[in-house]
Amino acid sequence: MSGHSKWSTIKRKKGVADAKRGKIFTKIGREIQIAARDGGGDPEGNPALRLALQTAKAANMPRENQERAIKKGTGELGGANIEECLYEGRGPKGTAFIVEVMTDNRNRTVAEIRSVFSKGGGEIGSSGSVSWMFDLRGIIALPKGALDEDAITERAIEAGAEDVQDGGDDWVLMCDQASLFEVSAAVEDLAPSSAERSYVPKTESVIPLAGDDAVSVAKFMARLDGLDDVQDLFTNAEISDDVLEEHGP
Repeated sequence: MSGHSKWSTIKRKKGVADAKRGKIFTKIGREIQIAARDGGGDPEGNPALRLALQTAKAANMPRENQERAIKKGTGELGGANIEECLYEGRGPKGTAFIVEVMTDNRNRTVAEIRSVFSKGGGEIGSSGSVSWMFDLRGIIALPKGALDEDAITERAIEAGAEDVQDGGDDWVLMCDQASLFEVSAAVEDLAPSSAERSYVPKTESVIPLAGDDAVSVAKFMARLDGLDDVQDLFTNAEISDDVLEEHGP
């Protein structure tokens, strides 16, 4: 789940509870499979696959799982034909959502997503209906123990990053989405905990929520995230970490 609150909710793959680990591995496996399908099974020549494998390493995904996903992507092993989809919609309290999906059955997936939006008092919109409220950015999270703030800022700017933010346990590097592979490669030796393209809400579009409103939206997010085919969520809702920990994804 990717939200707006101090970037501490950029990725919950690191340190995820054991009960969720199986689903996390499934999501990462799909990312690896798609990357290998589109760019081949050699990470040296496939930046997207290299990023996916970095994420797998940060989540402690077993190597055999990674290798199996690569082989599915390259066709060495049989597997369902996975496609990527993007859905936009309005959730509770006027919040905006972008939902990234990888699925082997688009009809099933859209029906499940539409049902969650409908029950939450929202609706799926057409392409572009809410994405104008977001900027597509490259986001790289680096453990704080890697370098101090001055050193990581200098290294990040030299690599092409545009900003460095304090993300709690991580330094968060922000860059143009087209530069993600280049910047990620430049700091690969610092063991990024995640590196991905993320939809970041524009400042004027952010909706701060508290109390029952925050809980309502957090529960809606949890229902969306609970769908098997949902890879990631992006929202303009600003919710405290405490509420997300208790009620969210």
